[in-house]
Amino acid sequence: MAQATRLFWLKGYEGTSITDLTAVMGIGATSLYAAFGSKDALYVEALHHYGAEYDSRVWTNFFSACTAREAVMALLSDSAAALTSPAADMPSGCMVTLSSVGSEDHPELAKLVRSGRAAALDRIESRLRQAVAEKELSDLVDLHSLGRFIQAVLSGMSILARDGASPAELQAIAEVAMLKWDATAGDP
Repeated sequence: MAQATRLFWLKGYEGTSITDLTAVMGIGATSLYAAFGSKDALYVEALHHYGAEYDSRVWTNFFSACTAREAVMALLSDSAAALTSPAADMPSGCMVTLSSVGSEDHPELAKLVRSGRAAALDRIESRLRQAVAEKELSDLVDLHSLGRFIQAVLSGMSILARDGASPAELQAIAEVAMLKWDATAGDP
């Protein structure tokens, strides 16, 4: 599954052919269809594999941080490192962020990718709501907009990583984003 995940991550769903998949996986088309049923089903499995293998690289410190500010800084810093230093010769950037599945031809896959992106926003907003409840953030802060801002920074970092940005460049972006956090969050 790692080889298929890498290929989809690198080339995207549309750019990856069955021939590409069978070559990298070392199996014939008949075996691929017997094992997965379709390219769509293999893509779904690749997305699950990606989440299982790489999710913790950017979310573990987020979940264990004591404050929302520390959680967001950890998320951005860990993402800066993970997006530019992928393990096991994996491509730079985030597979889910960089995924583009033609919604008109593959609506279920497009929905799955969008739900992955929505899950990230849900995690961020949940931590922000906790920060309001704990009086770390003012209840006047627009949590959805702040969450979207953080998500937009992460998405931009992913694109820049794919384009060759260094870990230091992405870390600098994380630090600038935290200046926005400080200006927006203010004192509760």
